[in-house]
This record gives sequence, structure tokens and C-alpha cells, in this order.
Amino acid sequence: MGPERPGASDRTVMRWLRIALVFCGAAWAVSAYGIFAPWPKVAAALQGLGASEMRFDPMLDYWLRMTSGAFSLLGVLFLVLAWNPIRHAAIIPWFGGLMIVEGVILGVHGLRLNLRPLPYMADSAACLAGGVAIVWLSRLAMRVSR
Repeated sequence: MGPERPGASDRTVMRWLRIALVFCGAAWAVSAYGIFAPWPKVAAALQGLGASEMRFDPMLDYWLRMTSGAFSLLGVLFLVLAWNPIRHAAIIPWFGGLMIVEGVILGVHGLRLNLRPLPYMADSAACLAGGVAIVWLSRLAMRVSR
């Protein structure tokens, strides 16, 4: 007898886990725009999201590129996890937990700063929903794979 083929529910759980990981990866990787776009374009995009007018400041430009790079690389890591979730099963719940913590951080500080609901509520909700989905689905995937 050969190894058992995974059932439909196994594949469905894995498919949804991959979707959640890709969603989170795309949400973070969109920051790559900030790595390459010229300052005037980035400032205009940030103003479109609710920021006040920003004069060019070399240090702000540097921090923008630094955070954009870090966020983009985090997105790439989520995409790597989605590529082969079974191989990375031990770390996936941690990344779901990180998304939940980030969602709480964004929600708390969005409220504290009395920001307009968009975009901070959407960012917070995306982190919370993606994180909860990843934690829940990764636990399901571990159960069905045993």
C-alpha cells in the first residue's frame, strides 16, 4: 500500500492557508512602491491617504526607503511561506501571530491619534483578519496532516 492521498478537506485547508498567506504577502509587498518611486510621487500618494503636505527631507526619504524595504521583504517572506506551507509549518503560526499584534498596534494608534478611519482601519482589519486566518488555518492544516 502506498501513502494515502490527501482528502478534499486537506487540500481545501491548504488552499485557504495559501490564500491567507498570499493576501498578507501582497499587503506587505505593495510597499515596494516606496522603494523606487521618486519623492514627489510618494509624498502625493501619502497625501492621498491622509497625510499633511510634506516637504522633502533627506532623513524622511531615507526612513521611507528603509521601511518600504523592510515591509516589502516581509511580504516576500509571506509569499515564500505560501509557496510551500508544509515545509514552513513550524513558523507559519508565528507569522499569523505577528499579523494579529500588528493589527492591534495599528488600531490602538489610529484611535489614539484620532485618524480618519481610512486607511488605518483597513490596515488594522487586514492584519487582524489575515493573522487570525493564518493561525486558525495553520492549526487545522497541522491536524489534518497528522
